[in-house]
Amino acid sequence: MQQLVSVPAPFAPDAADIDHPQARWLLERIERVPVLCPSGSQSVATSFVRAGRADGPPVLLLHGFDSSLLEFFRLVPLLAAHRSTWAIDLLGFGFTERRPDLACSAAALKAHLWSFWLERIGEPVVLVGASMGGAAAIDFALTHPEAVAGLVLIDSVGFTCGPAVYRWLSPPFDGLALELWRAFKNRPAWGGEDDLQRAARRCCALHTTQPHWQEALLRFSHSGGYDFLAPRIGGVAHQTLILWGEADGVLGTADAERFRRAIARSSLRWLSGCGHTPHLEQPEHTARHILDFARDVRRR
Repeated sequence: MQQLVSVPAPFAPDAADIDHPQARWLLERIERVPVLCPSGSQSVATSFVRAGRADGPPVLLLHGFDSSLLEFFRLVPLLAAHRSTWAIDLLGFGFTERRPDLACSAAALKAHLWSFWLERIGEPVVLVGASMGGAAAIDFALTHPEAVAGLVLIDSVGFTCGPAVYRWLSPPFDGLALELWRAFKNRPAWGGEDDLQRAARRCCALHTTQPHWQEALLRFSHSGGYDFLAPRIGGVAHQTLILWGEADGVLGTADAERFRRAIARSSLRWLSGCGHTPHLEQPEHTARHILDFARDVRRR
């Protein structure tokens, strides 16, 4: 095992106002370890959480675009009560180290995730991807099928490319667009601003204070993100669960059926009264679906 890298202070004082119990629980469990960069010559300090007990294939959670593992603050405790649960900050995102010399593209992200899986997990996982994390999960499963026991796609990017719109912007407009995006992320979350929504908003925006946040996000967006993925989705051979909010106002709902038709061994579960983030809006229902699916994967 490699020596842990000390967690820097991204959570203080910026996280001092996050007092939701589940959010604090997850914040206190974040670790950072060195993981080989895609080039293989250097390591990048990678943020992750591991919680829960070993019971069948572990669950590995992948967050969405310009997010972090903190978006799963309501889901991880529910999953960890029943099985080993991991969440990682993908390369170029969250609290994983960003550097100007690091590539930030779908290919680089996949190579970094593969290194993390080899060094830290080393057994097939139930790979859960939310939004852009769903596209990352599909891409990873197609390249490294032996590392994946099953897929769960939560309102997933794949047919829709997601927010790679910044690839068409040139300086200084790209930077201005990202500052507008930062302000958008700091707005009240879904449905108002009670304690839970306030915690969700802070958790989903906390990483935007990190060094080189803007540069890494622009490099990923200029790379095209996952605009290559749609023709390959039919190649997914893993058992797949598709979870989709009936009121998804970000991607809409048509892609849910497209995924179901394209992936041979898939099933679709709709979440009523739920938007683009079921793991934040309805974590109990989301956890139940994932755990039931994981048990079914184990039986097979």
